[in-house]
Amino acid sequence: MKDIFLLDMDETLLDFRRAERANFFHTLSSFSLCADEECYARFHRINDALWKLLERGGIGREELKVRRFGLLCEECGFEADVPALAQTYWENFPEFCFPFAGAAEFLRTLAARGRAYIVTNGGVRIQRAHIALAGFTPYLSDVFISEEVGADKPSKAFSDYVKSHIPAFSESRAVWLGDSLTSDMACAEAAGIDFILYAARGVPQGYTGKCAQDYGEALRLIGEM
Repeated sequence: MKDIFLLDMDETLLDFRRAERANFFHTLSSFSLCADEECYARFHRINDALWKLLERGGIGREELKVRRFGLLCEECGFEADVPALAQTYWENFPEFCFPFAGAAEFLRTLAARGRAYIVTNGGVRIQRAHIALAGFTPYLSDVFISEEVGADKPSKAFSDYVKSHIPAFSESRAVWLGDSLTSDMACAEAAGIDFILYAARGVPQGYTGKCAQDYGEALRLIGEM
């Protein structure tokens, strides 16, 4: 029986793409930069690639924050104070929080079955603000944010920290739910923890493991473990 639930945040409990898009247009507008949907699509691709690079240890968090806007300005031909643009975007992000429908109820159900924990690579200030705004706090036993842990998913250091800071932790009683194969699944596998892919936007081609496209399906799969 599973009663230790390790849950990713962005694209698992929160609609990160919606928040990213809203913050992108809000921030660029404040710098009088006229961006369109193609420009946002470029930013999304750049941002996603850099976060995956961070997962592999190829870039630091502070460098990532600025480089994504440097690359964006190069591609879109913007003339802007890149560090100021990057800082404003980062400072604005806590304001943009969009929980997926049913996320808080899902957490409440898990909390009634055992203990729920957040495991995220997001920034401390942003994620803690989002947890509070989304109403998740009452259902969580603890929150593990890579910036506080001092190691990023999917490193062994991150999963080891999580395991050592959960009272009476047992791999056989734990399940990890997240949207990323390179981050969440890799971390769960390295830690010897069962994994469920949360794929609200569709199952990746070729993936054959356990997968849930909504919270009802996730609860069913957890109950069968």
